[in-house]
Amino acid sequence: MKKYAEMILNIINESYDHMTAEQIFLILKRKAPSVVLATIYNNLNMLCEKELIRKVSLEGSPDRYDRIQRHDHLVCKRCGKISDMSFEDLTEKLKLQLGENILSYDLKIFYLCPECRKQEMKDK
Repeated sequence: MKKYAEMILNIINESYDHMTAEQIFLILKRKAPSVVLATIYNNLNMLCEKELIRKVSLEGSPDRYDRIQRHDHLVCKRCGKISDMSFEDLTEKLKLQLGENILSYDLKIFYLCPECRKQEMKDK
């Protein structure tokens, strides 16, 4: 694996944040000042293709990148904050319902995070 790809993989695997390419770029730039944003995107695409990381896409937001460990996401409908959540693995149940093998699934639960709920109560 290329040097930058390994560094990017480590940044993602060591974080519980769901960072954008630009956020990863800023972190990596501290360690490797000569890196350019195109290198980040190229390596992120390669890491996704090799299934070493996963892309979390939300409509109207930049793609975010996450470790491959099985987990689901809570997404605040107001501020867009993404949090990890572990629900029961539904793969077997989905396989039974569909009668087909499930390669993977991406569960996103939309809600209002505690901070936005507080703000909404103040706004009323």
